[in-house]
Parts: sequence; structure tokens; C-alpha cells
Amino acid sequence: MEILNKVKSWAGALAEAGVSLIGLGIVLEILFDGMNIPFWPDVNVTANILGLLGNFSEQGLVGLVALAILWHIWNKK
Repeated sequence: MEILNKVKSWAGALAEAGVSLIGLGIVLEILFDGMNIPFWPDVNVTANILGLLGNFSEQGLVGLVALAILWHIWNKK
């Protein structure tokens, strides 16, 4: 059981780091207006997020249920 708790804490820490990187990517893209940032890979974070939200909206009720499940998992801390 101790191993599962360690894996869970590692996964939580990785998820938090990922969310922080997404936030950093959004801020950098807004500040630098999509210009080439030397230390940031050529990834368009805002377009990816908008595409994901567009996919959820295209799916109608199924997308809404999936979004609700993700929201519930996200806020389950």
C-alpha cells in the first residue's frame, strides 16, 4: 500500500508540474505574441487548448459529460 501512495504522490506532483508548464506556455505566447522563444519548444499551447475545447463542443452531450468527469477528477484533491 505504501508503494501505491508513493506512486500517487509522484503522479500528483507530475500533474501539478504539467499544469504549471501549460500556464507558463500560455503566458509566454501572450507576452511574445507567438514569436520564437529560444528556450521554449515550437508548441502552440493556446491552439491546442482551443482545439481540445472545440472537440468537446463538437461532441455535444458526450463532450459535456467527459468535461464534467474531467472537472470532477481535477477538483477531487
